[in-house]
Amino acid sequence: MAPRLFACFGSSLRREKHATVDVSIEEQRRGGAVLVELFSSQGCATSPEAEMLISRLGRGDFELEVPVIVLAHHVDYWDYVGWKDPFGSSQSTVRQKAYVEALRLDTMFTPQVVVQGRAQCMGTDQEGLLSAITSAPRFPAPTFQATFQRPSPDTLQVSLSGALRSKVDGGGVNVMVALYESGLVTDISKGENKDRVLSNDFVVRRLDKLCSVKDVSAKKTVSGTVSFPLWEGFNGSKCGIAVFLQNSGHQIFGSQNISLPHNV
Repeated sequence: MAPRLFACFGSSLRREKHATVDVSIEEQRRGGAVLVELFSSQGCATSPEAEMLISRLGRGDFELEVPVIVLAHHVDYWDYVGWKDPFGSSQSTVRQKAYVEALRLDTMFTPQVVVQGRAQCMGTDQEGLLSAITSAPRFPAPTFQATFQRPSPDTLQVSLSGALRSKVDGGGVNVMVALYESGLVTDISKGENKDRVLSNDFVVRRLDKLCSVKDVSAKKTVSGTVSFPLWEGFNGSKCGIAVFLQNSGHQIFGSQNISLPHNV
């Protein structure tokens, strides 16, 4: 659902004039995972194709030499067309808008994929997506250790402690934590996908900031705790945690995937 698309994939790449994280070219070459974010909606007729592509990417179907971490943000601005996406949120819409501004695009659209916060393409463009992943700068993955607690039946508390593994200067970064869920199946009774059964993986159910840091060494221990309100039917075996560093220009400087214990 992209009535106006002025930014092609190649021209969407944008670099900050100042480096926030000090990482050598060699460290980038052998760095950690690339963060791939899909902006999608069950109310968009073309999003299911992109969701399938992202699911395959997350499962490792393309056998890339570059590791990836996949997140699917469901926006809420297509809810008016007849089907209200049960996973849609205004937070996802705000996040996509921030990328639109950072990448100097002319409009918001779905499905859209953003890679490392630096490049974007249509979510159905397999060739463009894989090209963006293989050419994206890579950074060492943080080494957070996670502790999970359930202070109440409807709350998940995640405590993280570890090194960022990248030196952060005075510009600073935010350490973000996403709780995502896979294996979601929805019968669509209205809207542009009426009478379809849609499958969704890596859907961001909660996103919060762990902390903000600046002027820290790559080895310095960073700690924090986030508390996520849980939804009805929460199943930890279907969920995971993604931790990533993002600067004020919305560029990603390292990410880490953490599995939830089955007994959480």
